[in-house]
Amino acid sequence: MKHPPLKFWSALILAWLTVSPIQAGTVVGTVSGQGAVDTGAAGGGAYASRRYKFVERVDYDRLTDFVVYIDQPVDVTGEPPKHPAAVVQKDAAFDPHVLPVMVGTAVRWPNEDDIYHNVFSMSETKDFNLGLYKDKTDNAPAVLFDRLGRVDVFCGIHSKMHCIILVVPSRFFAVADARGNFRIENIPPGTYRLKAWHERLPARVTEVTVPETGEVKVDFVLSLGEPHND
Repeated sequence: MKHPPLKFWSALILAWLTVSPIQAGTVVGTVSGQGAVDTGAAGGGAYASRRYKFVERVDYDRLTDFVVYIDQPVDVTGEPPKHPAAVVQKDAAFDPHVLPVMVGTAVRWPNEDDIYHNVFSMSETKDFNLGLYKDKTDNAPAVLFDRLGRVDVFCGIHSKMHCIILVVPSRFFAVADARGNFRIENIPPGTYRLKAWHERLPARVTEVTVPETGEVKVDFVLSLGEPHND
C-alpha cells in the first residue's frame, strides 16, 4: 500500500492549524460617567440667575469617547500597525476627537478643508508642531507615538480645534459606543489590569481574568465624587 507523500501530510497539518480555534477570550461591558452630587446640574440655585444663565455645564449622562484598554503589555500583542492611523481635519474640527493607539503607532492629520490648519502639541508624552498645511490623506504629515500617555493636540489657528491621542500598551483596547458598550476580542487567557478612561473624569482600574474561550463582563462608572484608581 502506497502512503501519501510528505507534502500531503504537511498540507493537512497546516490546514488543521489554520482552522483550529486559538485560545482567546473577550471582555465586554459598559462604561458611563457620573458627576458630583451637588453641581446645580438641574439649572436651579445660582445657575438660574442672569449671571450664570449661559454658563456651560457638563451633562455626564451623555458623555462619549470612553476608552477601555488592558493597561499592561501583552506578550502576543505583536508589532504596531504598519500603516498610520488618521485624525481628519474637516469643518474646522478634528475627527475623531479621541483616538486610542498602540504605542509605536504613527498618526496622520489629513486636512480636508480649503483653509490652512496647524497641528501641534506641547504634551510631555509627545511634543511636536507640523506647521501650516492643506495636504490631504497620503501627503499629510505623520507623527510617531512612541511613549505611553495622553497627548492633547490643537490647531494654532483655530482655538476650538482639539483632539486627544491616547497611547496605550497593546492592541487590546476599545472605544465605547454611544450607549457606553465596549467589546475587546481575542485576548489571550490570563489576569490583567483593565482600565476605563475619559478625558473629563478620573480613570478606574480593575482586575479581570480572561477565560480561554467565551466572554467576561465588566461594568465601569467613572465618577467625580468617589475615590478612583490610577
